[in-house]
Amino acid sequence: MAAHLSGSSFHTPVLYKESLHFLNIRPNGIYVDCTYGGGGHSHGILTELGNQGKLIAFDQDKDVQKNLPLDPRFKFIPENFRHIQRFLRLHDVIPVDGILADLGVSSHQFDTGERGFSTRFNGPLDMRMNISQSKTAADILLDFDKKELQQMFEKYGEVSNAKTLAEHIVKNRQASRLKTIDAFKALLQPIVLGNPNKYLAQVFQALRIEVNDELGALKVMLEQLPGIMKKGARCVIISFHSMEDRLVKDFFKNAGKDIEKENPFSREKQETVFELITKKPVMASGEEIKMNPRSRSAKLRVAEKN
Repeated sequence: MAAHLSGSSFHTPVLYKESLHFLNIRPNGIYVDCTYGGGGHSHGILTELGNQGKLIAFDQDKDVQKNLPLDPRFKFIPENFRHIQRFLRLHDVIPVDGILADLGVSSHQFDTGERGFSTRFNGPLDMRMNISQSKTAADILLDFDKKELQQMFEKYGEVSNAKTLAEHIVKNRQASRLKTIDAFKALLQPIVLGNPNKYLAQVFQALRIEVNDELGALKVMLEQLPGIMKKGARCVIISFHSMEDRLVKDFFKNAGKDIEKENPFSREKQETVFELITKKPVMASGEEIKMNPRSRSAKLRVAEKN
């Protein structure tokens, strides 16, 4: 049964064929797309599902609701995936047969100047994936103290001169009226190190992660996986920077081992929650990178519930 899409046709997301292959879709299974975005992965899952199959999709960005499938097997939940267990329980679909999460910023978000995600456009310094939340990137730049800014740029952007950057922002932020992307870029110009495009990308990444608590949301979601997946169910996660990838890798490898630590005198060997299906991350092919340069940093990891 093919999915019927409203609005514009879906875009082909990063590692599309690989994602569907590793998800190992059962025609009448229940699947979750944690990050609906442009609908590409959801379209692929629906195409492989039978009449009794179900797909639950999450996305906190209200813009994606303009392009949802008109399909009785599809249920959209307009929330951050950090609430995955709560809403799957609410809709009585636990346990599920597979979970997919594409952690990247969607093409729509990057290409819509007024959302403030890209350095290519001028627009408000926003970066909120959920526009109903109050805190924007501009708020962080104006409110964080020097130490908080330095830690953010070091941890989330790996910015080499994070201390200098933080001091420069604090010293000049009131005069610069940091409300727009162009104003922020102008403020940064005297202290940019190395390739300006790479430097700005690192600074913007750090801000975006902080605004949306991306690593916090990912950690909360990962911790809920064992309680919502069937035995033999697979989880496919695509990450785009080293911090996300490390969180995913470590969780898949170590989930369940903390139970063993709680009782060191037990003779029972605690079975790990997941079996790694991909020992190393799956990367985009040269052909895909050529067609979509954003896929260059994508890393796909897969684990199966024991």
